[in-house]
Amino acid sequence: MEFKRHILITGGAGFIGSHVVRLFVNKYPEYHIINLDRLTYAGNLANLKDIENQPNYTFVKADICDYEKMQEIMQQYRVDGIIHLAAESHVDRSIKDPFTFARTNVMGTLSLLQAAKVYWESLPEKYEGKRFYHISTDEVYGALKMTHPEGIQPPFTTTASSETHHLAYGEEFFLETTKYNPHSPYSASKASSDHFVRAFHDTYGMPTIVTNCSNNYGPYQFPEKLIPLFINNIRHRKPLPVYGKGENVRDWLYVEDHARAIDIIFHHGKIAETYNIGGFNEWKNIDIIKVVIKTVDRLLGRKEGEDMDLITYVTDRPGHDMRYAIDSTKLQRELGWEPSLQFEEGIEKTVRWYLDNQEWMDNVTSGDYQKYYENMYKNR
Repeated sequence: MEFKRHILITGGAGFIGSHVVRLFVNKYPEYHIINLDRLTYAGNLANLKDIENQPNYTFVKADICDYEKMQEIMQQYRVDGIIHLAAESHVDRSIKDPFTFARTNVMGTLSLLQAAKVYWESLPEKYEGKRFYHISTDEVYGALKMTHPEGIQPPFTTTASSETHHLAYGEEFFLETTKYNPHSPYSASKASSDHFVRAFHDTYGMPTIVTNCSNNYGPYQFPEKLIPLFINNIRHRKPLPVYGKGENVRDWLYVEDHARAIDIIFHHGKIAETYNIGGFNEWKNIDIIKVVIKTVDRLLGRKEGEDMDLITYVTDRPGHDMRYAIDSTKLQRELGWEPSLQFEEGIEKTVRWYLDNQEWMDNVTSGDYQKYYENMYKNR
């Protein structure tokens, strides 16, 4: 079959990546989607069981740091578009092991950039019709001041409006022009990779785009992250470790809304531009935890809020930024994207999914999902 495009999605077996892969495979049958993932602890092919046999889908197990392999993949699949999601992403892990984050996030991105550059420049049309889309994080911007520590309208409910957004915890927001000021090894590694992507445009003319997104939540997220971890712990009545007093504020976005934004930006975003993707949806950690507890309790038939006593305050982590808040007005104005879900609706869907997919959670937490790869792909 001759495909219209050949799109390489890195980190496609991970949380956000699997949603992007699924969206592209189902929405664009005329595209060949190549999912490249090293299948570390957070990469899980069970996330994609529903599309793994689609004729326009191919999985490749590889490490983005393997430059020769990246060159081989570019040529073998005639890749003309890259959506780069592969990354180490957990701040706590970066504090304990910064070298791994530098290797994957910086050198891996550089390896991919160079492989794309060499291949595309070898073609008669060179960069025409090509695109290198790099997904980054809001954490590269540092931290914002909380001018309304208690919140003017807590808990904040999104209306997908920057005007209402200003009623949350402060007047200052991350813009595409905000100066980088990373505070953790994770955010420092992502900031460095962002700079390399932009440098490849400025130096070589490579058609690049960078997006910086706020915290994602939803199905298939590895349970080291707050929401799936706490859903699982509440179900089994295990302690819920909360850093400091739980006063840190984050902007939350449902993962399928992020995937939609990636689709729109990949196809219609301007080359060399940066777009911020956010939910207009700020919550203090402690408030979001209380909502999750009440939702899990209700859906499990328990008395709503009876598991509040599971909250356990622990020593804050080093360099813990107080507040993140994305202003994605540019994306709304120029490309027409906005979040589709109210936060309460998104949390309800998310909790239901984890409670209904306990087998997935058990496999991930036990490591059995690694056997799935061997059974499915070892002899292919």
